Amino acid sequence: MNKLRAYELQDGGMDTVEANEKLGFAADARDYEFSTQVLRQLGVEKVKLLSINPEKVRQLEAAGIKVVERVPCQPRISKVSRAYLQTKKDKMGHILDGV
Repeated sequence: MNKLRAYELQDGGMDTVEANEKLGFAADARDYEFSTQVLRQLGVEKVKLLSINPEKVRQLEAAGIKVVERVPCQPRISKVSRAYLQTKKDKMGHILDGV
């Protein structure tokens, strides 16, 4: 329900970060602890990460898993997604080209 509330706020003009914060949530509340636990259980000490999100790199490395390379998975930029991706880049530090 909260995701739908956030979408409603975005339809009213807020960006994704503003909508989440208006609802009392962090801009991005995802936690990668489970992922890091699984990787450690499997004996993984280093990874090549497919991501544009620097927070994923930070959380993996904080858990002791070395990110040896970050490979960007650049999404297609359209009229519909441009503002959303620009917010991710400007407010959350996502590594995006052409936005």
